[in-house]
Amino acid sequence: MAKVVTFGEIMLRLSPPGYQRFIQAHSFDVVYGGGEANVAMSLATMGVDAAFVTRLPKNPIGEACRNQLRMLGVDTSMIAWGGERLGIYYCEKGVSMRPSNVVYDRAHASIATAQSGDFDWDAIFAGVTWFHFTGITPALGDNVAALCMEAVKAAKAHGVTVSCDLNYRKKLWSREKAGEVMGSLMPYVDVVIANEEDASDVFGIKADATDITGGKINHDGYKQVAKKLADRFNLKMVAITLRESHSASDNGWSAMLYDGSEYHFSKKYEIRLVDRVGGGDSFGAGLIYGSISGMSAADTLEFAVAASALKQTIEGDYNISTVAEIQKLAGGDASGRVQR
Repeated sequence: MAKVVTFGEIMLRLSPPGYQRFIQAHSFDVVYGGGEANVAMSLATMGVDAAFVTRLPKNPIGEACRNQLRMLGVDTSMIAWGGERLGIYYCEKGVSMRPSNVVYDRAHASIATAQSGDFDWDAIFAGVTWFHFTGITPALGDNVAALCMEAVKAAKAHGVTVSCDLNYRKKLWSREKAGEVMGSLMPYVDVVIANEEDASDVFGIKADATDITGGKINHDGYKQVAKKLADRFNLKMVAITLRESHSASDNGWSAMLYDGSEYHFSKKYEIRLVDRVGGGDSFGAGLIYGSISGMSAADTLEFAVAASALKQTIEGDYNISTVAEIQKLAGGDASGRVQR
C-alpha cells in the first residue's frame, strides 16, 4: 500500500458533555484533532501507511497528543518539537434548530511559530505517494504559508500526488488573503476538495441556483464549479461535498467528483448527526484511500461519501470506521441492524 503524508495543525478539543452549553459545563471531554491529522488518523484506521507532520510543544500535553496519533497507527517520527503550546478549541455541539458553536484559542501555538528549517521535506517525502494539506494551515500565518509552499514544491519534485481541502475559515483570514495565498499554492496541487461555500469564498466561483440552508442542490451548478476550478488550476480531480442542513441534528450528505472528463454524483445519505466535526476530513481520507487503492472514480466517490457519513455518527474529530464497514455501507446496507 502507498504511503501518505499530511501536514498541518492538530489541536486539543474541549467539549461540554453531550449537548450541554458552555455555560452549563462543569467538565469537558478531551479529543485531539485537526484537518490533516484527522485524515492521517482515518487512513491509518483503514490500514494505510500514514504519517502526520506538525510541530508540537515538548510538554506532557504535546506528548499526549503525539501518543493519541501513535495509538491509532499514525507515523509520528517526523513531528518537530518546539514552541510554547498546543492550540485549543472549544466545541459546543448543536441540536435541532440550535447550531454548534466553536471558540478558538490558538494564538502562539507551536505550529503557528514554525519556521523554514523545522522540517526536512526531502526526507519526509522519500518513498511517499500522496501528500495532503488544507487551507487551514497556510491561514495560520505567513510563515506557515511559506512552509506549505516549501512542502508542495518538494512533493512535486519527488513525484508525489498533492491534494488540498480548501477548508476556508473566516476566523483565520479574509477572502482576499485566502484567494491570494491559495492561488499561489494551486499550481502544485493535483486534487482539490471543497464544500458548497469554499470555492466561492476563496476563488469567487459559485454554484448557480443552490440554497444549502433550504436543502436545494443544483447538480448543474456544481458541475460548473468543478470545471472552472479544474480549468483554472489544471487539476486532475475536483471533489465537492454537498451538505443539506435540515437542522443541527439532521443533514443530507452526498458529493460530486469531476475527474477531468466525467462528473460523478454519489448516492445521498440522510444522517442523524452525532458529531459532524471532521466529516469533510473523513471524506478526504476516503477519497485518498480509493485513489491509491485503484478504485474507479465512481467507486472512489461512493467509498469516500460512505466513510464520511459513518464518521458523522461517531464522537470526536476523526473516523474510526474500518474499510469493511465503509464498503458495506457503500454497497447499500444502511439498515443499522445489530451485527452479531
